Amino acid sequence: MEFTELADYPVPVGALTEWLLCAQSDWVDDPRPASYVHEAHLRRTAKSGSRESWLGTAFEIPGALDADAFRSALEKWTDRHEVLRSHTTLDAETELVRRYTVPRGGLHVGVVSHGYDAAGGDNFAHLQQLFDEYASPHSWPSYVFATLEIVERDRFIVFFAADHSIIDGYSIVLVAHELSALYEESVSGRTVDLFPVGSYIDFGHEEREASTDPEAERKALDLWRSTLEESGPPEFPLDIGPRTQLPQQNLSAWILDADQAAAFNRACSEAEVGFFPGLLACLGLAGVEVAGQQRFRTITPVHTRRAPQWTSALGWFVSLSPIDFEVRSSDFGAVAREADASLSRTKPVSVVPFDRIGNELGTPARPRFVVSYMDVRFVPESGSWPQRNARALRSRQYTHDVYAWINRTPQGVNLAVRYPGNDIASANVHTWVAALRRHLDQVSTSYLPVGFGSISQS
Repeated sequence: MEFTELADYPVPVGALTEWLLCAQSDWVDDPRPASYVHEAHLRRTAKSGSRESWLGTAFEIPGALDADAFRSALEKWTDRHEVLRSHTTLDAETELVRRYTVPRGGLHVGVVSHGYDAAGGDNFAHLQQLFDEYASPHSWPSYVFATLEIVERDRFIVFFAADHSIIDGYSIVLVAHELSALYEESVSGRTVDLFPVGSYIDFGHEEREASTDPEAERKALDLWRSTLEESGPPEFPLDIGPRTQLPQQNLSAWILDADQAAAFNRACSEAEVGFFPGLLACLGLAGVEVAGQQRFRTITPVHTRRAPQWTSALGWFVSLSPIDFEVRSSDFGAVAREADASLSRTKPVSVVPFDRIGNELGTPARPRFVVSYMDVRFVPESGSWPQRNARALRSRQYTHDVYAWINRTPQGVNLAVRYPGNDIASANVHTWVAALRRHLDQVSTSYLPVGFGSISQS
C-alpha cells in the first residue's frame, strides 16, 4: 500500500457525501489518562497552533452504495474501537488533560450530501478542507468519513482521516478490511468474525501504571542523552536547504517488486539478518556513496502492541528507538550485521516512552531524520489492495525534516519520503533514493556472502 498525500490520490468525478459522527448519549467523565504520546501531541499542537497532523486512507468497495448499511457499519466500527468514542481536552489555564467518553451505542451518524461534481476538482478541494478541519487533536470527532459514488463504474470510494493522536500507520492499513467486512455484514446479514480488540484508552492507563525496570530506564536515559545531546539528533545525510513556510514535498516509489523483495530477503538470510537490518545496511551504503558518511544514524518507530488485545486495536501504539552503526565495509553482509547489532542494542529502550524520556532530559526534541519500516503482507485482504485502489494518506507537513516510510507489501516494497519544500532538498532526496535503489538492486540480484563458493585448499 502506497503512503502519499491526498493530492496524489486520483479523486474522480462523482457524488460526494460526508458521514459525521454525533454523540446521542451523554459524555461521561473518564479518569483514564491519555497515553504519553497522545498527551505530548496535545501539548505540542496547542503551542504550535495545531497544524494538520492526520493520517488517513482511501479504498473502493464494489457495488452501489447502500446508505443504511454504510451508516450501520460506521456505528459498529465506532462501537468496536473505544478511542473513537472518547475525547481528551487540554485546559488552557491549568494545562490539565481531561477525558470524556460516550458508551457503546452512544453515537449516531449524520449525513451531508454534496451531490454530483462533474468536474472532479471540487471533490478534491472539499475532501482536503474536510480532513484538515475535522481531523484535529483538539476537537471531537477528531476523525471524519466521506464516500464518493462512481455510478458508471458500479463502485464507491471510502475516504477516512483521523488525527495522529488516535491512530498510527498500522491502524490505517486495518481500516479497509474492517469497514468493508462490517459493511458486507450489514448488506448481507451474514455475521463476520473480526479479531477481538482492546481499547487504546485502556492501553494509555496501563502504560501510566506499568512499573519500569529502573535499570532499563537508566539505560534508556543514557542512550537518548547520547543521541540527542552528545552526538546531536540524527540528520539526513545530505543538505536539505533552507527552512521555508512552504508545505513539504513528497515522493512515493516501488523500490522492489515482489520477486525482488523475495530475492533481497534471501540475501538477508544468507547474511544472517532480518529484512529491516538489510534495508538499513543499504541505507548506510547509500549514505557512504552520496555523502561520504561512514556512520549511519536515524530514529525509527517501534510498535508497542506487545499484548494480543492491542494487535488490531485502533490507536497510536508507537515509541521511538535510535539507530547508530558504522559502515566499515562495502560488503552488504558485514554492514547488515552492524545494523542488526544496533537494533538489538537500542530496541529494548522503546519500553520507556520517548515522551517520558524527553521530560526526564528536559529535551523534548522532535526527530529530524526518521526511517520507518512495516511488514504489512499479512494484514487481512492486503493482497486485494491494488484492485481496490487502496492507499494510506497523510496530511501536509511544514516541518524542516526528512521522514522515510518503507512498507513491505504482497506487491513488493514501497518507499515514501517527505522532505522540505525547496529545490536543494528535492534534488538531494532524489539522489539519495537513487543510490538506495542501486544498492537494493545489487543485493537482490547478485549478493553472495564473502567466501561463498570458494574452494578451500589444504
